[in-house]
Amino acid sequence: VQLQASGGGLVQAGGSLRLSCVASGTIFSIYDMGWYRQAPGKQRELVATIRTGGIIDYVSSVKGRFIISRDNAKKMVYLQMNSLKPEDTAVYYCNKVRPFASWGQGTQVTVSS
Repeated sequence: VQLQASGGGLVQAGGSLRLSCVASGTIFSIYDMGWYRQAPGKQRELVATIRTGGIIDYVSSVKGRFIISRDNAKKMVYLQMNSLKPEDTAVYYCNKVRPFASWGQGTQVTVSS
């Protein structure tokens, strides 16, 4: 499966962005999917997951601010990010929940204070 994230950008604190991820080359609907992020000098972390059965989970730091969703027909995963904070600055990636597919380039999100 190939994954391509997009939708990042520069936004002021308190603003919103919507990230999109398109998958190709596979039967997308069978996979649990997640959004991950990696800030400079830090390890990549799991931000949100959406399972094939619809179960959704978030890391505590984004609960109440981010919303993950998927459209299996379009092979898309989305991450609506609201009330953004400077600490949300990172490169954001989408990928399967383990085992991972190849990591795409990700999309840069920069939140200014």
